[in-house]
Amino acid sequence: MLSSFKSQYFPPAVTFTENDVGTQIGRVFIVTGGNKGVGLELIKMLYPTGATIYMASRSKERAEEAIQQVVSSDQSGASRLKFLHLDLDDLTQVRSAAKMFSDQESRLDILWNNAGVGSIAVGTKTKQGIEAHMGVNVIGPLLFTQLLHPKLQKAASLAPKHSVRIVWTSSWMMEGMAPQGGYVLKNLHDGINNSHVNYGTSKAANWMLAHEAGQRYGKDGIISVCQNPGNIKTTIYNSQPRLMMFFVNMILHPVKMGAYTELFAGLSGEITDTSQGAYIIPWGRIQKKNPRNDIYKALEEGKGKILWEWCEERIAAHS
Repeated sequence: MLSSFKSQYFPPAVTFTENDVGTQIGRVFIVTGGNKGVGLELIKMLYPTGATIYMASRSKERAEEAIQQVVSSDQSGASRLKFLHLDLDDLTQVRSAAKMFSDQESRLDILWNNAGVGSIAVGTKTKQGIEAHMGVNVIGPLLFTQLLHPKLQKAASLAPKHSVRIVWTSSWMMEGMAPQGGYVLKNLHDGINNSHVNYGTSKAANWMLAHEAGQRYGKDGIISVCQNPGNIKTTIYNSQPRLMMFFVNMILHPVKMGAYTELFAGLSGEITDTSQGAYIIPWGRIQKKNPRNDIYKALEEGKGKILWEWCEERIAAHS
């Protein structure tokens, strides 16, 4: 695990950048949490490609400010960068967001499930009463992905092979804090009295859903991968103690570097149908083997399917 920590916290130089992405005219992308942090930096890289991009965000005001920031140097493609109201804390609103997108577009080429919360207070719940890390990071994105599956299918029927993708977001905290086997089923709904474990569990769940989505959607020509954007200086650390952050800041990287990991996961030609469920590490590398052998074993034993169905049960209970 120490080797994996070193490789992800102190990665080699970027090899796939915005300069390696060709024209994406006619394609449609969604970046959740795109109004700030890694998501915003990713959108800045995608904007010049000619794709239609939806910036999915909770706040229209903050999204519109971010959009103006992106298009300020080139207004010619401003109509292709659109706000999509998405609040992963509320499953009812997730359904509304998916409908709003589906009413406007016939296809979806890449969905970056980038948005999430981290290390928030123990006991915090979503609108539906689910532990917040699990609700916002896992159940909300799964529902959003499922509702948009027909649009991904449509794109896959038209687009070049391996180019239609779902990108899920994990973290090194998955390796360091997730329990044995990735999750403990009885603890998922309410969490435990440790926000770091709750966060790490949700990030392990993201990887497991990426693997399961690959099994389910691969037949449609859709690639599903998971990525750790890296140890990035984002607002996710805002709630952490100042003394801790004094030391943590020493090993944090600029936000743009995390966007390179996500760019690779979405657009690199290295990713093919042999990459289903792959784990992408900074700043854009397919990890050969994660040290969490217990999670690989859990996937082999069907815990990805169990997790998926558990999420669907929570979704159905609040339909």
